[in-house]
Amino acid sequence: MMYKELFNNMHPGFFRGENIRTMPEDWIFAELIMDLRGEVPKLSPLFYTNGITFGEYHGEIETLRDAVRRVNTDWVQYFNEGGRFFCAFDRKSIVAFCDLSDMGRFHGLHIGGPGCVGTIPEYRKQGIGLEMVRRATEIFKKEGYDLSWIHYTHLEKWYMKLGYKPVLHWNSKGIFHNKE
Repeated sequence: MMYKELFNNMHPGFFRGENIRTMPEDWIFAELIMDLRGEVPKLSPLFYTNGITFGEYHGEIETLRDAVRRVNTDWVQYFNEGGRFFCAFDRKSIVAFCDLSDMGRFHGLHIGGPGCVGTIPEYRKQGIGLEMVRRATEIFKKEGYDLSWIHYTHLEKWYMKLGYKPVLHWNSKGIFHNKE
């Protein structure tokens, strides 16, 4: 597959953005995919703590945005009315979240993926975020997406635990590693 072409199709002009161009050159990011057309990794649930539930978010957008703010203030702009979000909850409180992004079609492939994945600080390192991404990926599979794409992450090994595979690496200068 032509991952560089796919990346440029999904994110035209990405490397011309000032926020990307001005990053330190030693900041390295990855793009990862999981092919959902065949067998996806058979993963049993990774998380078993009492009280944590998972599901699509249908509450007030400001409540979700408050949780996002606790993780990354730059991401708040992506959490708006009409968006589709998946969360982990401790009773009624949001403890982790992600955007369920439809990234469109490329050469007949329907592409989507979890984006802006975050867990509020006091709930980190418990497997909640990983389990949330696993469940979000299952949603994309059930809905007939062909590929699940993880965009713009420095947590490559974390996503690889779920079976995602790195296909591109980039920094402020552009893509420098391409596994075509």
